[in-house]
Amino acid sequence: MPRPRKPASPFRYFNSSPEIIRLVVMMYVRFPLSLRNVEDLLAERGIDICHETVRHWWNRFGPLFAADVRRQRVNRMRGFRQWMWHLDEVYVKINGEMHYLWRAVDQEGEILESYVTKTRDKKAPLRFMKKALKRHGSPAEITTDGLRSYKAAMSELGNAEKQEMGRWLNNRVENSHLPFRRRERAMLRFRKMKSLQKFASVHSNVHNHFNSERHLIDRRTYKTRRSTALAEWLNLLA
Repeated sequence: MPRPRKPASPFRYFNSSPEIIRLVVMMYVRFPLSLRNVEDLLAERGIDICHETVRHWWNRFGPLFAADVRRQRVNRMRGFRQWMWHLDEVYVKINGEMHYLWRAVDQEGEILESYVTKTRDKKAPLRFMKKALKRHGSPAEITTDGLRSYKAAMSELGNAEKQEMGRWLNNRVENSHLPFRRRERAMLRFRKMKSLQKFASVHSNVHNHFNSERHLIDRRTYKTRRSTALAEWLNLLA
């Protein structure tokens, strides 16, 4: 009986080591740094690469790392009955035109899904929620703001009874926009809707992976969680 073939390594055509590639992608996506900032910081460590190499690596490997992190998250949380979601949309300007970045966040502040649309009518949240429900399953409760599109979309999906609205109830998802806004300023905004969708998806999963809730725990616990997250990152796609 023939042995099953091992999947080919995604790093096989690159001269640089996987450790350096993982470090570069983490620095660029996780922190509010420009391509040239990452190049300069790596030069201080004795790693000589061009800023275009940083761009190529995050475009090539960022989605792969994000998918690996998301897969682990989905497997861990699927079937959790007391799951509560928070949905919200935020304006993002692309070449002078307004677009909308939709987010689904759970009760722990983990970003479940990011989706970009040109409008915020009924069709936009309907497509967004169908995608999130298919990937993560159905939550026990969904908190939204007063946008009527949410109610119309949830009525069509048949889960309107799960919707919750109220003052300050949606602060968790609104606060989740802040790290992305910092990255947006460092990148001097986006030029294509496709690039916004790609970066928002990658950034949300990387942020989830390194989010240790340091304001809620003591320093010793935070350092342990930080070391664990970094060790797991270094083993992605190993």
